[in-house]
Amino acid sequence: MKTIKVIGFLFYFLFIFCSAGVAAEKIDAPLGHAKSLDIQYKPQKLLYDLTTADPEELDNILDRASLLFKMYDSDVFDSSIVIVIHGDSIPFFAIDNYVKYQERMRRANSLTVGSTIEFRMCKMAAKVMKYEPKDIHGFVKMIPMADAEIVRLQKEEGYAYMR
Repeated sequence: MKTIKVIGFLFYFLFIFCSAGVAAEKIDAPLGHAKSLDIQYKPQKLLYDLTTADPEELDNILDRASLLFKMYDSDVFDSSIVIVIHGDSIPFFAIDNYVKYQERMRRANSLTVGSTIEFRMCKMAAKVMKYEPKDIHGFVKMIPMADAEIVRLQKEEGYAYMR
């Protein structure tokens, strides 16, 4: 009787194992595979709204801006990428925090050299956080208000908004 139970138990597991294998075979791309589109992007005018306190999100924005500039064949005539800094992102760009964010700030600065990538910071928000222009890295340009600059860039200069 014990042998029958063990054999039954083994058959049960064998059935489950085989069923899982068959199910896995059926799941192999039941909706097909994605198609790759070869699209050549024309240089654009983009603005990134940078408000995060998360260093990895900052890295992501730097990566995306850099990649876009490269995708635009480093076109300094027709492309423009403006990163508007306000809110919790301001401390990244403070000179007092240079040691903590040194690699990120060197990278951000390097993106402005020989390119059309700019960093613009909200002077009002910086002031609320007790930062003056003298406290912020030199590759950053201070603007009166981030929200007004974002609207101006979109409405008056035709920039596309990115978050």
